[in-house]
Amino acid sequence: MKTHAVLLAGGRGIRLGYERPKQLIKIAGKTLLEHTIEIFERSDCIDDIVLVVAPEIKDYVDEIVVRKSYSKISKIVFGGKTRRESSYYGVMALEAEDEDVVFIHDVARPFLDENIIRTGLKAARKHGAVDVVIDSPDTIVRVDDRGFIEEIPERRYLKRGQTPQIFIYKIIRKAHEIAAEDPDVDEHVTDDCGLILRYNLCRVFTIKGSDWNIKITYPLDVYIAEKIFQFRTQRLLIPTEINPGFLKDKVALIFGHSSGIGEKIYNMLVGMDVKTFGFSRRNGVDIRRYEDVVKVVENIVEREGRIDFVINTAGILKMGKLSERSHKEIMEELETNYVGSINVAKASIPYLRKTKGMLILFSSSSYTLGRALYSIYSSTKAAVVNLAQALAQEEPLIRVNVICPERTATPMRFKNFGNEPKDTLLDPADVAKATISLLDKNITGMVFEVRKEQILKPL
Repeated sequence: MKTHAVLLAGGRGIRLGYERPKQLIKIAGKTLLEHTIEIFERSDCIDDIVLVVAPEIKDYVDEIVVRKSYSKISKIVFGGKTRRESSYYGVMALEAEDEDVVFIHDVARPFLDENIIRTGLKAARKHGAVDVVIDSPDTIVRVDDRGFIEEIPERRYLKRGQTPQIFIYKIIRKAHEIAAEDPDVDEHVTDDCGLILRYNLCRVFTIKGSDWNIKITYPLDVYIAEKIFQFRTQRLLIPTEINPGFLKDKVALIFGHSSGIGEKIYNMLVGMDVKTFGFSRRNGVDIRRYEDVVKVVENIVEREGRIDFVINTAGILKMGKLSERSHKEIMEELETNYVGSINVAKASIPYLRKTKGMLILFSSSSYTLGRALYSIYSSTKAAVVNLAQALAQEEPLIRVNVICPERTATPMRFKNFGNEPKDTLLDPADVAKATISLLDKNITGMVFEVRKEQILKPL
């Protein structure tokens, strides 16, 4: 059984007040369309994507799809005059079997979480039709044509609907086939779950959505979305095991390989028979010195003919008030954590372009807010995030991402914070597994959060 996504991008965005359709508005350096496509592109649950677009933006969409080399988009079709018609054309364009699962999602919702996708898929297989809903924080009132309240329903029974809506293919196909012959349908139904209920095809199960899963509708939403993208991370699930097949014949460079997370990544890749090369101060490579980095990168390219992955985990953390630390120590931390990342990126990019490879930089959970007593560390980690996001826009031929683990049981952590309870810390081996699982994803410009509770569970 396969899982399909129908992404609705046919709206005109009149309420937003922009000249261009809202799906082409850029937020955080990418169009709304790109942000939403990439949610489904990187999800292991989704096999293929059908885009439903307005005719007037087809050329723009084609250019984006070609430039981004999305691997899951199978068709781009024109939508209709209503949302229901656009959904109909998307569903009918699918090459699907009866028991396949179909996600129908609004492109104007660019913050969908992978957990909702996984939960929705499991629920759809069991119930046939699923809606994603959240509680209403406000009292909902029903008013008459003159503006007087007629009824105040109990709030506990009222939910706000989101997308995606998820269905077994044969059920949603039948719903749209019936609707196509129903002249009154658009007066009574505004979404796909409404069709299921109107024609009594099955009961619609609900799963919990997210307050973050907002729909970009009004100008204020664009401003809010910019701020969400600035600080929001994607959760990177920790796989229980890794299939090394996609790594065959690849070449990986690990900077900071001699301890902590870098050591775990290095050892795992070596154990998978990946051509892996590690560099740190212990073997004479100081990422603060650009010439050191250039030399080893060029040596590997000369030896192996290519570089596919470059991962920089090197970093240092020194505690203390800024006013009481030596300037020399501050500069060492700044140059290692930030300038070092710049050096690794600059030296690697020309070769990663040739292989359409991936550059991974490491940040920290402290990047969103400066921390007292380690102001230099937290501010350099914020700079690394900004660097990666900018490089992802500058370099469309490569993938640039950031791993942001929570507190992890590394030697650097113990040195600065002492004997913390190990069960409260993330295992560096789990961070390594999550990092390696990212290498084959066609995604760029993202900050991926790794947390203890994110062990990947089978569906």
